[in-house]
Amino acid sequence: MGSKNPVKIAASRAVLSRVYGGGVKVEGISVDSGVSRQPWGDQETLRGALNRAEAALRLSGASLGVGLEGGLVEVDGQVFTSAWCAVAREDGTVGVAGGANMLLPPLVARAVRQGAELGPTMDDLTGLENTKQAQGAIGILTKGYLDRQSAYEQILTLALARHLSPIHYRDGARE
Repeated sequence: MGSKNPVKIAASRAVLSRVYGGGVKVEGISVDSGVSRQPWGDQETLRGALNRAEAALRLSGASLGVGLEGGLVEVDGQVFTSAWCAVAREDGTVGVAGGANMLLPPLVARAVRQGAELGPTMDDLTGLENTKQAQGAIGILTKGYLDRQSAYEQILTLALARHLSPIHYRDGARE
């Protein structure tokens, strides 16, 4: 896992254990995402996930490298959360998926448009500390019905599709 963030590590451990069995070892490695601290747009956020996955694979010697990157996207004048996942394999195959788009409150949207990061902005809004390594904006704004980990688990599972069903991703596969 290309991060030391406990939420990203827990999401990776939960999904990879379900998919590959309980003997899976997931280790968080601090790597540079190569993107801004608060990525904007799907392209930058996806690039961060890809960079994290590839660096984790290269530095760890593991069979899979996972990168999860949270970002923001603006659509029709409204700001939404965004997240992307990349799963890189030793043979060069990379699976990707994205999602977790949730409308941010106007106060939060104004702050992030002015250059603030989402995590510290949510800390300020709630009076809590380090929410990006806990429930995140998703957990706070959904009152715990979903949280950052569950959102990451979903997109990581989707990113594994290319690895789990490789026959359907080959050139010439029936559409």
